[in-house]
Amino acid sequence: MAGKAEGGGDHREPVNEQAVANLYAAMRSELNQIHTKITELEMEVSEHSLVINAIQPLDPSRRCYRMIGGVLVERTVKEVLPAVLRNKEGLEEVISRLNEALEKKKKEIVEFEAKYKIKIRKADAEVKDESGRKEGTAQGVLVGPAGGSEA
Repeated sequence: MAGKAEGGGDHREPVNEQAVANLYAAMRSELNQIHTKITELEMEVSEHSLVINAIQPLDPSRRCYRMIGGVLVERTVKEVLPAVLRNKEGLEEVISRLNEALEKKKKEIVEFEAKYKIKIRKADAEVKDESGRKEGTAQGVLVGPAGGSEA
């Protein structure tokens, strides 16, 4: 699909401002989807790391259970540990590919913004609002002395 978008992009020039805005919104949406997927997979890698750290010191012949496709299966640590390690490596590889796709999409969006002279006003408004919000959000946070919880 990426090849079609690059080669066919010249044939599908937006005809008006609304088409440009729609195309830009679709690109931003795709960027957000990639970012969400990366975050989701990073959480899974973190869970895999927790499992690995928990079962690595155990006796390899010890019984453990693994969820495979919604079914709980009884195995041994010796059988499960390599599979969990492989899954973690696979997830890390997918994350690196998605990060590459994310960077490519960011460049594409920057080029699109430059080509159509798109400026986002919302970002400027948020920067101004953040200075006022910071004080307001801190009001709901209760912070005690450093040694207060130990006493």
